[in-house]
Amino acid sequence: MVRLRAPAFWSQPSAKIRPLLLSPFSAIVAAITARKQRQMCWAAPVPVLCCGNISVGGTGKTTVVLDLAARLLLRGKKPHILTRGYGGRLRTITRVNPAQHTAQDVGDEPLLLAQLCPVWVGADRAVSAQMAVAAGADCLLMDDGFQNPSLHKNLSLLVVDGGVGLGNGHVLPAGPLREQPLQAFARAQVTVLIGPDKTGFLAQFGKVTPHLMQAELRQSDTVSALQGQRCVAFAGLGRPEKFFEGLKNCNVALEQVVAFPDHYFYKQQDLEHLADMAVSLQARLVTTPKDAVRLPEYFRQKVITVGVDLVWQNPAAPHVLLDQFLNGSAR
Repeated sequence: MVRLRAPAFWSQPSAKIRPLLLSPFSAIVAAITARKQRQMCWAAPVPVLCCGNISVGGTGKTTVVLDLAARLLLRGKKPHILTRGYGGRLRTITRVNPAQHTAQDVGDEPLLLAQLCPVWVGADRAVSAQMAVAAGADCLLMDDGFQNPSLHKNLSLLVVDGGVGLGNGHVLPAGPLREQPLQAFARAQVTVLIGPDKTGFLAQFGKVTPHLMQAELRQSDTVSALQGQRCVAFAGLGRPEKFFEGLKNCNVALEQVVAFPDHYFYKQQDLEHLADMAVSLQARLVTTPKDAVRLPEYFRQKVITVGVDLVWQNPAAPHVLLDQFLNGSAR
């Protein structure tokens, strides 16, 4: 599967000519998305919380889902996660089995999520939800799917990466947005801004966004094992530079960084290149949990995995959010 990088002008609000030339196509995409939202949806007998976004690419949705799922488990709940399974080759609704499935089967994020609780992959969220409920789920978390109208959401979170905001503010293909921001904000109940607001998102949209919560990503405790060691970091993410910057902020000595496209499936020559680089630089290989599930087991054992933890600006915020979700007070 070929995965192309986002064009540079998507992140440049000053870009004018290309967005203007592509604006007729953007109008079509926005109209199709708006029309889809008028379709009938299935209402599950258990509460459904959706972690979505307005833009394409990584914003931190999966990290938010992992955080909320862990909190629900601590409350004694039985959450199941619904996701499309981007990059996976299976086309039928499937419950992820980490002992049986690979990232090529179901996608990398579902494998990562399935380490915590049951995960279902499939494009039809309503059917996935029905199967999850039949399997014992008492609440459902959607990793992405905010624009998918097939399943009623009791509570929707829009996740925004503070480092990139909403890019140039245009809808695909003129920009990175899946729909017009005002339409998205009108359907959501919460906006989660992750990391410092480097693009003026709050100044531009702060008055129209739904209830705002802020959080940041911090490297997990495993990063301490890298102190004093030379490292080569590699990652195939929507924004791999976030991972590299996080390591540097933890005083990890990065001799080299290697960025791959998001959801990239590593080839043998990639692994050989990384291994040779580590030997020549006398360095340890470091990657993310999402990348680790895409590595063959023999190579994974040679790599240190460093994840991230979600740290809420207001520690009480996620508890209040889940209270509203489980008590049905969100619309």
